[in-house]
Amino acid sequence: MLIAAFKPGHDGSVAVVEDGVLVESLEAEKDSFPRHSPLTPAALFDNAESLDRLPDVFALGGWQSGKAPIGAGYHGTAAPVRHRRRFFGRQAEMFSSSHVRSHIMMAVGMAPRPEPPQAQVVLVWEGVTGAFYLLDEEFRIQRELPVLEQPGARYAFLFALADPTFPDEGAVPDLSDSGKLMALAAYGDAESAGAETVRTVERILQTPTIYPAPKGAFADSPVYNSGVRSQVAVDAAALLSDRLFDTFFRMAKEELPPGLPLRISGGCGLNCEWNARWRFDGHFSSVFVPPCTNDSGSAIGTAADAQLAATGDPHIDWSVYSGREFVWDRDPDGARWHRRSADLRGIADALGSGRVVAWVQGRWEIGPRALGNRSLLAEPRDPATRDRLNRIKQREDYRPIAPCCRVEDTAAVFAHDFPDPYMLYFREFRTAEYGAVTHVDGSARVQTVGTDTNPRLHALLSAFAERTGGPGMLCNTSLNFKGSGFINRMSDLVRYCEDHGVDDMVVGETWFHRTAPDRR
Repeated sequence: MLIAAFKPGHDGSVAVVEDGVLVESLEAEKDSFPRHSPLTPAALFDNAESLDRLPDVFALGGWQSGKAPIGAGYHGTAAPVRHRRRFFGRQAEMFSSSHVRSHIMMAVGMAPRPEPPQAQVVLVWEGVTGAFYLLDEEFRIQRELPVLEQPGARYAFLFALADPTFPDEGAVPDLSDSGKLMALAAYGDAESAGAETVRTVERILQTPTIYPAPKGAFADSPVYNSGVRSQVAVDAAALLSDRLFDTFFRMAKEELPPGLPLRISGGCGLNCEWNARWRFDGHFSSVFVPPCTNDSGSAIGTAADAQLAATGDPHIDWSVYSGREFVWDRDPDGARWHRRSADLRGIADALGSGRVVAWVQGRWEIGPRALGNRSLLAEPRDPATRDRLNRIKQREDYRPIAPCCRVEDTAAVFAHDFPDPYMLYFREFRTAEYGAVTHVDGSARVQTVGTDTNPRLHALLSAFAERTGGPGMLCNTSLNFKGSGFINRMSDLVRYCEDHGVDDMVVGETWFHRTAPDRR
């Protein structure tokens, strides 16, 4: 059975599942389109080109556009809508289920299959929805446990409240600011928050809606237009982070039986501090977070839901590297770029000497995190490397850089030793010697790399370990223009590197070094 699923609205995507296997996931923002793009004609044409026949099922994720619902709409967990329709002169099934169901089934369908079958809990927390869902052994939703609406929007609103450039009325919080606030919270101390700051955080939690953001109503708050790096703002960020998590954790402890597996879905699942707290609190038997836990994985969830309706099983086999292959649409100018075979020892030497390498392998990663196929790599020790990477990426200087580390080295480098191939949990360093990838609180969001998860990157990390005598670990940040999805064609890669002072590009087995390096 061939299923093509579509996610309308922001973070548009197309997912193709055939006989229980994820064939590809095409996110509209990838290939240097604007972040959070809705579905584009380019994505639809790419999807059509990759299929050798019409799908058996066209699955449309529900959404809300103004007052009119798209498909099954945004909210609720009602049974999907299924009927037969004609597509290009051929009969096929039209399927639609709600956006909330797409999150539930993405988390369940991508999670390891419970053996033996058992009930499981899904937490959906994102810009709109904040609730637990209890599913039985046959994946039927038995209970919805609402906790707090708009948790992601409330979190992002605090950044807007402190940001003098954000308007007082009529605007919507930018959910991408949540990642910035996660970084800033590490600079704060929740216990140092003053009484008025505590009151501000409680008001944010109690405000009926953040759509649109009621910033003007908070003009009496000390956080209002204080600047996102002010001490009052970062203390508020730390406090709000604690209060949001505690609100959901308390509900889980009071209302959900212990010992069940937890699956996390929604944009708040990208918060590595919260994920780590769920993992280590002990109430759930295990925790699974998909690498595309935000809306980038919503189409996959709708495909899993359609498969469940047809077969009784939502589980799919998948790889995080299920995007498109890199497009070699031109050769770099031979007068500016020297071409050679990608010798890993030579690349490790270049990294060890302080050079930044644009690293492109195979298909792009699904979800927002670069995991060694569309990455900028650099040595991990010198704090100046972090500053240089943030300049290249045109990011704020308080933003941390994440490391990728061989899974066999994590126990020696980090306080907690567990695999995290999708860069979804914080953990603390054992030492302070890796300044480029250590955040202000001593933590890092590490991607663990094994021969089974990314053998090519693992081989490079091994070459770097041999060269330095230390662990196989590098800086790893996403390869993209500011405000755009991952780079996926040679013309964009060359332009990016020449414009941003990156002198080395590795694409598959080919290494390009700029003959007139730009030292920035």
